[in-house]
Formats: sequence, C-alpha cells, structure tokens
Amino acid sequence: MAGAITWDAVGERVYETGVDHGVLYLVSAAGAYDTGFAWNGLTTVTESPSGAEATAQYADNIKYLNLISAEEFGATIEAFTYPDEFAECDGSANPSEGVSIGQQSRKTFGLSYRTQLGNDLEGTDYGYKLHLIYGAVAAPTEKAYATINDTPEAITFSWEVTTTPVPVTGFKPTSSIVIDSTVVDSADLLALETLLYGTTTPTPVEPSLPLPDAVIALFGGVVREVTEQEV
Repeated sequence: MAGAITWDAVGERVYETGVDHGVLYLVSAAGAYDTGFAWNGLTTVTESPSGAEATAQYADNIKYLNLISAEEFGATIEAFTYPDEFAECDGSANPSEGVSIGQQSRKTFGLSYRTQLGNDLEGTDYGYKLHLIYGAVAAPTEKAYATINDTPEAITFSWEVTTTPVPVTGFKPTSSIVIDSTVVDSADLLALETLLYGTTTPTPVEPSLPLPDAVIALFGGVVREVTEQEV
C-alpha cells in the first residue's frame, strides 16, 4: 500500500444488515446434516461468542504471560414461526398427528442464514454473507402469549442456542463459518448455495449443510498444520 490513509472513500462505506434465507438442517445418525427445511419468519439471529478469557500467570514477581481459555459459539434465534421439523430440536414429540408433548430429548441441528452487505454506491445490493452453524442445541425458553388488543402483535418465539464444534482438517474445530459473496468466486458460491438450498434442475439435489472440510474444499481452501501452541 502506498500513499496516505483515506477514510470513507467512495465505495468503501460498507455496512451489514438484515437476516433472511434461514434453513434448518437435521442431523442423521451418521452425523451428516443431510435434510434441510426453510425457516420462514426468521427475525433475528444474535451471535454470542463466549470464552477467550485471559488468565494472568505470574513468575519472577512480574506478569509472565496470559493463558487464553477456549472460545465457544452461542446464539439467540428469534422468529415468528419455525419449521415443524424443529419440534424435535425444541424438546417436543408428536405421538399422533396434531398432538405434541414436551420435555423430550433435544436433537442437535445445523442452521444457515444470510445477512445483507451494503455500501454507499449499491446499497444492500452490494452483496451478502452466508452464515453456517454446526452442532447447535436449543435450550428451553419462555413463550409469552398475550391477549389481542387494539395494537395486536404477532408472538415472537426465542431460543438460546449452544454449540459443539465439529472437526476442521488443519484447524481447530469450529461451530461457525462465514462466506462473503463480495470476495469469493461466484461459481464456487453458486455450488455451495446449490447444496444449501437444493435444486430441481437439471438434476434434483436435496438441501444439505456440508461439513467445514467440504465447504473449504469448494472454495479451494489450503490446509495447514496446527502448531502445538494452538492445540
């Protein structure tokens, strides 16, 4: 880079907004996220990483180093509704059609959603980011049912989500991947979206969530060695 720094140059005023294209993925007995369902009515996904906290270590009467704890990925999902298939992830079972019982085992699931990227030239047509979440488990949360009045509002459901990371060759395990459409190759992005959302032509493809290694391979990612300090 040459020359002086320039702030807020034309075309570089980038921002991120919105959430759409939510998809729920159920996990098979083999550990594959091979069944996807549209999540309509998705209103908010609040990502809440935790951990990565420093613990100071002292020696020779000085601060010797900081040890950093493992980082975990969590989120809060809010929506007006949810796929019927999410019931088993929310601790419900259906012993017969139209009958639901709670306090059942909660199934692990995957999730993908999209956030819009905008800038000062193209607005929200600038691009988007794909967010892929693995190993998610939804905790019980309250549901508030209120009377209809002169300013009615639709009920919003909310779930606190924790995750268990999945393996990534050459890297630490992860629970989340983000793909930026303004950076990656468009053909590679289309290949990923075909897997995520499925297609009917020319050959039918059922929606699925590829594991991190498969996603990285789609974009020509390079595998590297993990050092002892990173383990």
